[in-house]
Amino acid sequence: MRMADTIDPADALPQAISDRPAATPEGRAIQSVSRALHLLELIAEMGGQATLSDLAKRAGLNISTAHHLLATLVARGYVARAGARRVYYLGPKILQLSTARVRQVGLIDMAAPYLRRLNEETGETVHLATLQGEDLVTLIKLEAHHAVRVDAGTVGKSNAAHATATGKAILAWLPEREMLRVLAGKGMTRFTGNTITDVTGLIEELRHVRRNGFAVDREEFQPGVICLGAAVRDHTGGVIGAISISTPTLRADQAYLDTITGLLKQATRALSEEFGSPVAEKA
Repeated sequence: MRMADTIDPADALPQAISDRPAATPEGRAIQSVSRALHLLELIAEMGGQATLSDLAKRAGLNISTAHHLLATLVARGYVARAGARRVYYLGPKILQLSTARVRQVGLIDMAAPYLRRLNEETGETVHLATLQGEDLVTLIKLEAHHAVRVDAGTVGKSNAAHATATGKAILAWLPEREMLRVLAGKGMTRFTGNTITDVTGLIEELRHVRRNGFAVDREEFQPGVICLGAAVRDHTGGVIGAISISTPTLRADQAYLDTITGLLKQATRALSEEFGSPVAEKA
């Protein structure tokens, strides 16, 4: 943030910042971030709201510096302001981040038994993934038990939401504007000859996902790998993640795919019900 240009290091008392990170080669820009975060922590410590003068005093900042930092936090939604006395309190963005964190941790804990069961029932590789910003993030991967197995990616971020079953299962239920934002941010890399790389084609594919209740990656991310994915929904009906099952094409006859698709849909429906999904209850 540009507020660093207005901050004089002499504004802060040494004892007030002695327990905060020392300056790095980035210097004053990092210091401004540290000060802004410290103000957020102080608001929380002071019961969720505090005046400008109290915050400046507790933070060891002059009024002007504290005001500029708080103004930036207000503009970003992390702090809100009320009344002529310049009372500041935690903003809606804090709740949004907190909810996302709790939901992600809850998703991992609650999904783990379903992934283990699918892994045991099918013997195939299973994944749990979610969308964080524009990144498709694999949270859990359980390896296949078969002698012939697939290397279906790793835990962590990828730019393959358009080319994977978990990614398509999530994208299909996003508002179209949000889905297009993700695609614009990450692009539509061609991983194989089967990868869908045009938006029109993907939109049509996502219509099939919504109609069928599951997504299919037909060797779109890796040659020789078929992957099936289905969304996990919460109490609002919104998508919070997806589970997938990957299998090599040599086992992927239609009867086998129908079997594992049924197990996958059953698992994601049951997990969604645990999150209170009204969609799952009607399924």
